[in-house]
Amino acid sequence: MSHHSQEKHSFQQEGLGEDGKIRGGMAATLSPSNHLNPTAHSNPIKESYGNLNPKFQIGFRASSHLPPSRKVRPITCFALNPSKAPNQLIEKDTKPPLVVVGSANADIYVEIDRMPREGETISAKTGQTLAGGKGANQAVCGGKLAYPTYFVGQVGEDAHGKLISEALEGGGVHIDYLSIVSDAPTGHAVVMLQSDGQNSIIIVGGANMSCWPNILSDKSLEVVKNAGILLLQREIPDSVNIQVAKAAQTAGVPVILDAGGVESPIPPELVAVVDILSPNETELARLTNMPTEDFEQIKQAVGKCHNVGVKQVLVKLGAKGSALFTEGEEPIRQPIISAPKVIDTTGAGDTFTAAFAVALAEGKSQKECLKFAAAAASLCVQVKGAIPSMPERKSVLHLLHSN
Repeated sequence: MSHHSQEKHSFQQEGLGEDGKIRGGMAATLSPSNHLNPTAHSNPIKESYGNLNPKFQIGFRASSHLPPSRKVRPITCFALNPSKAPNQLIEKDTKPPLVVVGSANADIYVEIDRMPREGETISAKTGQTLAGGKGANQAVCGGKLAYPTYFVGQVGEDAHGKLISEALEGGGVHIDYLSIVSDAPTGHAVVMLQSDGQNSIIIVGGANMSCWPNILSDKSLEVVKNAGILLLQREIPDSVNIQVAKAAQTAGVPVILDAGGVESPIPPELVAVVDILSPNETELARLTNMPTEDFEQIKQAVGKCHNVGVKQVLVKLGAKGSALFTEGEEPIRQPIISAPKVIDTTGAGDTFTAAFAVALAEGKSQKECLKFAAAAASLCVQVKGAIPSMPERKSVLHLLHSN
């Protein structure tokens, strides 16, 4: 069997049966008292995309292939069975969840023909407010891909906070660890969407960047320690990311850091506890102070990351696809899966990173992870909005089977 055939066969095993039903992939519900208390959960709403630990190998296929310090542990939990006696417990097994710690924003969209020049006022064609933020985007992507996903973050005590909570729950995300703070508004962003689908974004941090406790609660750290993968971004304070990443490292949980967010250098203390760094080409150029106009330049910039201890770098290259760089190995390139029409690229990078994390947690190979993420991102750009564009698992599998 060819490598391509093996790869496709793997997706078919994980994918759609002859009856049209999805094989594999269940969501779970967290109980704040027991932290991990899964129950069957559906995703009913189809809304409209220091040194790294050298031991962690990005392409593991099963937890037994990971070194002892980085194994993904299956979790045995108990849940009430509503069809039985009120207090009768049934034992259930579930996958260790994807835990996203990060930002949640209200995205204020304005559609424009072009960017305004300095000192110029222009009129927008339309405007609307949708739930977003890199953390919330990635969490909803995990939920809609039918993988148990939990979000740890903060929103304000306002209408935008309610909008985000409802969007997270509607996307199948468990929000037991979403805090509502009274001293800061919900974070928000102004998204200037041009007619060609490209966008520029201005972020107001709000509750994402303030009111975090100096020391996170045991409850929040416990869900991190029981994760299968921890996914972070840079739209919350570095101090929070460092705390949760250290907690994950001590529990043997792999950590992925999406480099998107604040433009300041990544603290060495955070780099030291990250397993996979995932920038886009613009972020890679900023972090390394090197050009990234072509693939050779990108390789050289990634080499600089390797030189400071980053062992694995997952680079998102927009229309040029993506590439996974592991120190000492040849990079693995993945072209885009073309979309019939690009409506909005907002959230495409978040979709890619989260889908990659889901595939990784499910034990897919490196190439399969990249292809799965590319398919999810292709579907994302065909719908306006970030959270509304996150694709469902069934749609991703259909696209993979047709390519």
